[in-house]
Amino acid sequence: MEIVADLHVHTIASGHGYSTILENVQVAKRKGLLVLGIADHTPSMPGGPSPLYFEARGHFPREVLGVRLYFGAEVDIVDEEGHLDLPERILRRLDFVIVSLHPQVFQGGSREVNTRALLRALEHPLVDIVAHPGNPRYPLDYAEVVDRAVQLGKVIEINNSSFSVSRKGSEENCRLIAQEVKSRGGWVVVSSDAHFCEEVGEFSEALRLLEDVGFPRERIVNASLENLEGFFGRVAQRRRNL
Repeated sequence: MEIVADLHVHTIASGHGYSTILENVQVAKRKGLLVLGIADHTPSMPGGPSPLYFEARGHFPREVLGVRLYFGAEVDIVDEEGHLDLPERILRRLDFVIVSLHPQVFQGGSREVNTRALLRALEHPLVDIVAHPGNPRYPLDYAEVVDRAVQLGKVIEINNSSFSVSRKGSEENCRLIAQEVKSRGGWVVVSSDAHFCEEVGEFSEALRLLEDVGFPRERIVNASLENLEGFFGRVAQRRRNL
């Protein structure tokens, strides 16, 4: 299956990324990607950038070497009330917002506590994508999370890194999540979660899982430019409606 974009890529700004924007773009171009989304970690992550990094986006290029660039963030959920670690005035300036749970920021708790935190974050109108929800460290009510995401028009990520580098034990959870999204007619995005440039565009395990469950290509955000433009159109519309 062809994938035209990688929307979850980190740079050295994340504190534990090992490549620059240019290095990531060079690999994306070599691998045939048309679009790259830079989604660095936010200030609560140890070593993460200051809020200024996300505010000074006037310096961020929109295209490099023929690869279109979008400037987003992987924003941390900091508590069970679903609060995020960037203020709304900065979130509004981003092209897209990914939310996630990390033990360095929020330890989490029971299935109910984790689910409540994620549901409340999903309700934030500037949130667009939920990252690696299959992480076994954070038990969730997958049916409830997916149902709410679909109702709100939010996207569930199938994170390739969860199968190969981090969050080991995620695969079966991600399979259940993908099946829930499929049954409800929702959207997924496949992502590399690259922290080193050669990982950019690596989706093989995520795509294998989606093929195993018969997930429709037309509901994968980054499976075509048409899907991708529709996604960013919906993101822009939500922001206009605020």
